Amino acid sequence: MPKPHTPVPTDDPVDATPEEATPEGFHVPPRLIPAPVSLSADARRSLHTRTPAPNFPDLDDLDGWRNLVTTLDAGVGTMIEHLTGSIRSRITDTEIGGVPCFTAEPPTIRPKGQNMVILDIHGGGLYQGGGALARALTGVFADIRRLRIVGIDYRMPPDHPYPAALDDCVTVYRTLLQDYPAESIIFSGASAGGNLAAATILHARDEGLPLPRGVLLISPEIDLTESGDTFSTLAGIDTLHSLAPVNRLYARGHDLTDPLLSPLFANYSDGFPPTYLQSGTRDLYLSNTVRMHRTLRHAGIPVECHIFEGRPHLGFGGTTPEDLDTLHEQDHFISTLLGT
Repeated sequence: MPKPHTPVPTDDPVDATPEEATPEGFHVPPRLIPAPVSLSADARRSLHTRTPAPNFPDLDDLDGWRNLVTTLDAGVGTMIEHLTGSIRSRITDTEIGGVPCFTAEPPTIRPKGQNMVILDIHGGGLYQGGGALARALTGVFADIRRLRIVGIDYRMPPDHPYPAALDDCVTVYRTLLQDYPAESIIFSGASAGGNLAAATILHARDEGLPLPRGVLLISPEIDLTESGDTFSTLAGIDTLHSLAPVNRLYARGHDLTDPLLSPLFANYSDGFPPTYLQSGTRDLYLSNTVRMHRTLRHAGIPVECHIFEGRPHLGFGGTTPEDLDTLHEQDHFISTLLGT
């Protein structure tokens, strides 16, 4: 029988007095959150960088939203230049089913990958991150994964709210099935891209289309209600802030619990492909990830869940040993899918 827990005496303020504790929760005292000592120096330094939350416009201020997206996209210009200068894959702008896409061909394709394609859906909170940034990231992912990548430049609000982005992604998948068998297609999506990757597969499944070979959901934004525990416990700790105003903009009056808006709430007993889930202990979307893991497990879906120490939503900058470890695990999952 386990021994009962004995509280350790401390001079620190208690987390909550009986007067402070309520059925709704309790207050915790202000405290220092140190970077985990197990992380590399570069990873620890990255955790000290804080970005203030955007000043989101009112829901009906469409010009305000357009200006915000323009400002945010302009802010990644330097990063795009840096990424573009190092890409070795050949990127082609194209249309698939009438939807703007980017196809990246790496100089060397991994064994058993000649006839494979990864359908990658970019992140950006469902309202930004398309265009030049999505194009550059498509090339980066082709370099890293050594597979052909198709990136989708899907429509976004404020001008194109739900279901425009989902319709674009489903159209691309349906069209790709004319050239590739489903078992030759792997989905991948980070953050908002994880939302659309999962929703696209669910929509396609219910439409009667075959399931892809597998899917990678990297810190997926799959609960637009933001109901998970870590939306409270990690608020102000992750580098990502709540996107509740954006979620309402994207949904534009639709119920946020609709499984095609929040795939966490879908029924997976009717089938879903083998899934790779990834998050970190400082990721605001950690609850999304662990809840999705349990949901898929209960439905009998093959799933891996990788939670990395200290990792925030956007990682540590992309080149730290910890970032490379996450890429290694993703690569291992893809290799397993390919049987290599």
